[in-house]
Amino acid sequence: MSVIFEALPGIEVPVSEISKSLAQMWTESAAVGRPAPEADDAKATQLNVVLHLGLNTTPADAVVQFQVMSGFSKRYPSRIVVLCPLHVDVPETQMRAKIYGECHLGKSKSDKRCVEFVMLSYSRSARPFLENQVSVCLSTDLPLYYWAHRFSASGRLADYRYLLGRAKRVLLDSAVAPLDALTYQWENPSGLRDLVYSRLLPVRQSIGQFLSVYSPSLLTDGLQSVVIGHDVALTAEGRVLNCWLQRRLAACGADDAKVAFVTAAQTDGARSLSVQFEYANTERCFRWTGDVGAGQAQFEADFGSGRTSLSAAASLLTPENALSEAMFF
Repeated sequence: MSVIFEALPGIEVPVSEISKSLAQMWTESAAVGRPAPEADDAKATQLNVVLHLGLNTTPADAVVQFQVMSGFSKRYPSRIVVLCPLHVDVPETQMRAKIYGECHLGKSKSDKRCVEFVMLSYSRSARPFLENQVSVCLSTDLPLYYWAHRFSASGRLADYRYLLGRAKRVLLDSAVAPLDALTYQWENPSGLRDLVYSRLLPVRQSIGQFLSVYSPSLLTDGLQSVVIGHDVALTAEGRVLNCWLQRRLAACGADDAKVAFVTAAQTDGARSLSVQFEYANTERCFRWTGDVGAGQAQFEADFGSGRTSLSAAASLLTPENALSEAMFF
């Protein structure tokens, strides 16, 4: 029995009758007055998403990610296929299906945002038939996005060539992915997106906007080190912020061989991040400290024209908005 599959909502249906059951589900919803897409409403679905719940996913975590996809679909109506591999293999070929649907009304009755979920539980012996079944479940002529969540090994995930090759974007969260996930030779590396980088968007924008008022030479001349501090719970965010700063400062003319980039854990806040530039001229400085839990940040800088202090907001994107950022930008 798949505990992940059982934890997710929906009505179990025969695998061979998924399409028929989805149509019947909406017919029954309309019959009792609940929101449902019109039969000829071609705009009811805008994209396909495959959420692949890897072997490191727990039932509680699976429900959370299901809710994230449901929230995402309120803005982007979707057909979502959730893959639930069996944690303990069984000798016989086994594949089970569930369906689930929601419609949300906008400002008018004609503005419907609908989502269709298909959950597929499969054994290892059923693996050769999975891509074919997934292709049947997807809406034709719509873009596909593939989100691999908490997979156990990059090499094993690489076997899903149909999904990796067809997907417009492949999403992963490097905070919970294998260590080699971002450097592995994927089928379409240009389409790979890290959700950690996406949810850091407000932090990247805030730091980038503050520093953009200074000339690149002011930022890089005499720069000796960049220290990124992070709470233990934000280790991945600290690592990704470090890599982003390396790229941006290199674009400003910083010499990687002369600047040390250091990432260090800190314990001064439950959800804290910090960035500090250290210069040969100790009178020059830049420091940003942010508590993304409390939503507050502070800038302190002096690049030779006087000391500047500025309070600002600090946050991470919500999971639903991070998905949007990773998919479309």
